[in-house]
Amino acid sequence: MKIAEGLEMLQLTFEIGPRKLVINPMVVYDDQTCTLIDTAMPGCYDTIQSLIAEAGLPADGPHAVILTHQDIDHVGSLPHFLAEAKDPLDVYAHADDKPYIDGVLPLIKMQPQMRDGMLQALPEKERNEFVQAFSPETGANVNHVVTDGDVLPFGGGLQVIHTPGHTPGHICLYHLASKTLIAGDALNVINGELQGPNPHATPDMEEALRSLKRLMTLPIETVVCYHGGIYKGNVEKRLEEIAAAVK
Repeated sequence: MKIAEGLEMLQLTFEIGPRKLVINPMVVYDDQTCTLIDTAMPGCYDTIQSLIAEAGLPADGPHAVILTHQDIDHVGSLPHFLAEAKDPLDVYAHADDKPYIDGVLPLIKMQPQMRDGMLQALPEKERNEFVQAFSPETGANVNHVVTDGDVLPFGGGLQVIHTPGHTPGHICLYHLASKTLIAGDALNVINGELQGPNPHATPDMEEALRSLKRLMTLPIETVVCYHGGIYKGNVEKRLEEIAAAVK
């Protein structure tokens, strides 16, 4: 779904037991390049590439990957993208989540039993890619560290906002040209309403809510959440209401 010129939202749906999970990676693009924001769950490489092609975006990409944070539904297919890249893939993430994405430390919310079950469900090739990519012996997956206030050279400029709480290195991205906030998991849309981060998946909820105050200085017209999709209401008012839960 086209959000603005140079900005496309992908939509992937999973059946997890009786529950349906819908996630929304983003693509920032121009005539020649495309940059993927978050890589979805393990095993999603082919689906993402098909969605990029269906949207008419450059077929030889992505040329870079930006990770909003370390959770498995955001980094899961990174190993496959690394393995398939013709040239070394530029991968961007915040320093505070880099050691987890690089495999130096285990993903904060990924218990060993959950990891093993997930890996067993993958084809052998993808399972081996995942194990290798997240092994501390393999080397860094993240080769570009971002910090709060950086403006990345994609889509006319993507401003990085460090929003810790959901994970230590969680970031949001502000698309300057369209005044669109790519919120990752810092915000959710539930039944059409903008909500804060999921408390069950946010280890430090107070910090996550404090982080939202960093977004209030931005003139945001559209919010795209990884869970819930698009919100176009009164963003400033909703952020104030959500952040009011913490001093």
